[in-house]
Amino acid sequence: MTIKSIGVFCGSSIGSREVYSKAAAELGTLMAKEGIELIYGGGKVGLMGVIADTILASGGSVVGVIPKLLLEKEVGHNAITEMKIVSSMSERKNLIGELSDAFIAMPGGFGTLDEVMEVLTYFQLGISEKPVGFLNINGFYDSLIAMFDHILEERFMKYEHRHNVIIKDNAADLLEAIKAFKPLSVDEKWIEELKERKTY
Repeated sequence: MTIKSIGVFCGSSIGSREVYSKAAAELGTLMAKEGIELIYGGGKVGLMGVIADTILASGGSVVGVIPKLLLEKEVGHNAITEMKIVSSMSERKNLIGELSDAFIAMPGGFGTLDEVMEVLTYFQLGISEKPVGFLNINGFYDSLIAMFDHILEERFMKYEHRHNVIIKDNAADLLEAIKAFKPLSVDEKWIEELKERKTY
């Protein structure tokens, strides 16, 4: 599929290991090389700043989306291609969702998890068909992936929903998987089946 923009969710911290910053720079370099625009939270610090600066230095395009109340707290990036200032966190997530053709979660905290879980939920519900991937740097998301598997095992998730989540440990493989993504389809009757089994 043609991917012209990717919403990247990541930390406003660089984390405890240099490998996170290196991976952010690698992803940024590849996105710029392929002409993929970065859509992100608008910060200039942490992994957010690393990927934005890398893309800008490589001649790529960067669009930030940041709420007014976080513009100073998250140290808004004043050198990106375009900054969109919104009124709330919900509006921020909605606009990133609209502007992006796909999504990538890099290491981050509560905010990163909130953002990526929302787009995963939209995909599961059929509201969106945009690929969602995790850049599992240094096994950062191993525990979360295990939780996904546990949810599947306990029958709170369909097999197709679990395996529509793209997970790779390096930027090059993740971008290729996103471009080649073909979702596993889910028969809409699964909701009625759950009701009949009373397992919802």
